[in-house]
Amino acid sequence: MREPISSYPRVRVQGDGRQVVSQAGSVLLVETVRKAGLDQVISAVLAPWRRPRALHDPGKVVLDLALAVAMGGDCLADVGMLRAEPAVFGPVASDPTVSRLIDTLAASGDTALQAIRSARAEVRDKVWELAGRKAPDADGTVTIDLDGVLVIAHSDKQDAAPTWKRTYGHHPLMGFVDHGPAGTGEPVAALLRPGNAGSNTACDHITAARLALAQLPKKYRRGRQTLIRTDSAGGTHDFVAWLAQRGRWLSYSVGMVITDAIHQHVLKVPTSAWTPAVEPDGEIRDGAWVAELTGDVLAGWPKGMRLIVRKERPHPGAQLRLTDADGMRLTCFATNTVTRPIADLELRHRLRARAEDRIRAARATGLRNLPLHHTAQNRIWLEIVQIALDLLAWMPMLALTGKARLWEPRRLRLRLFTAAGQLVTTGRRRILRLARHWPWTSHITAALDRLAHLPNPG
Repeated sequence: MREPISSYPRVRVQGDGRQVVSQAGSVLLVETVRKAGLDQVISAVLAPWRRPRALHDPGKVVLDLALAVAMGGDCLADVGMLRAEPAVFGPVASDPTVSRLIDTLAASGDTALQAIRSARAEVRDKVWELAGRKAPDADGTVTIDLDGVLVIAHSDKQDAAPTWKRTYGHHPLMGFVDHGPAGTGEPVAALLRPGNAGSNTACDHITAARLALAQLPKKYRRGRQTLIRTDSAGGTHDFVAWLAQRGRWLSYSVGMVITDAIHQHVLKVPTSAWTPAVEPDGEIRDGAWVAELTGDVLAGWPKGMRLIVRKERPHPGAQLRLTDADGMRLTCFATNTVTRPIADLELRHRLRARAEDRIRAARATGLRNLPLHHTAQNRIWLEIVQIALDLLAWMPMLALTGKARLWEPRRLRLRLFTAAGQLVTTGRRRILRLARHWPWTSHITAALDRLAHLPNPG
């Protein structure tokens, strides 16, 4: 009787390989750190937390954790991926040393958080300058999207609580800079909150907006070229009033809840006042129209605020809500921009949906769960997650082109970071040879060549 033939070749496996480098493609992240000068800046700001005669630099430890998270890790112990490859990542601290540093930084409260945030802001300015026309401010504007994220807790962690979706965990409020249709995005704010924190808490939105603005280069912290977008959770009187107070140097586009007053005004809008909505390519959006509401519906809101409503035929199978009208789905947002047609303003606000892509990337990069018990520790973890997301945004912006510029973290890991390599020592040089047959080796080598042509920091 013949044995069944397997679909896969049979190979003999031995564990005695030498000079073989796993995750060799992650050298892209290492080179990005080097060219951005992030290692130097973060080591300088965390120098006060370095103990006398300590072997490992706190800045290097934090960066090692961020690299591990960027490569797919989701806990402190995953830094062992880097420890196994000292030829690429250098000396890496032991697990107890890493844990002690996180405890030390957590115990210092906002001081350590502010130090890390200041380092990220300083390096961000440098990276955007290096990126040139690929930077998110290339057109003279910067768009910040604020949105909440539910993080499930599978154990009893500090401040974990039931969420509005009947789950259990935390409810951070995040901020992302939108890179536009030709790129991804990078985090600029992460406010850790209990799971039962409200979605429309104005003070939290104000705090997150301040954190986000502090991450931008100084010229974008004041000027109408900075736009803050939120969904209807940000449509509160206090938050809109805070934005309006800065209306001379800040633009906003904030989703609003369809109240009964708005609903009644929509019913009174004449047919001639509705303008066809548009798509990003300039074509008319089928079955969608926009109009601006004026009059008493703006009573009690800040001066200069515009209220724009869209009506659209719902998708097949979608159920109408009580606030919908005449078989049309209604959505509404407020803005202080007066120089653009309302159809363009509605399209600009609709593109806020890209924030969902940023949240998906964050969940795949250390935000699937918060691995530590105490809130102070998890606040440090959130900063590490943001550094990892920064690197995953900066590396494509500086080194990748074409469709690869849009790859999200999971695809970057699968195609680039997991590439295997062989470390060869020739004389005093060390050469990392990537597999010739790997389909994306050319992407890696071309990206490394672009990074090599960038000027060295400082």
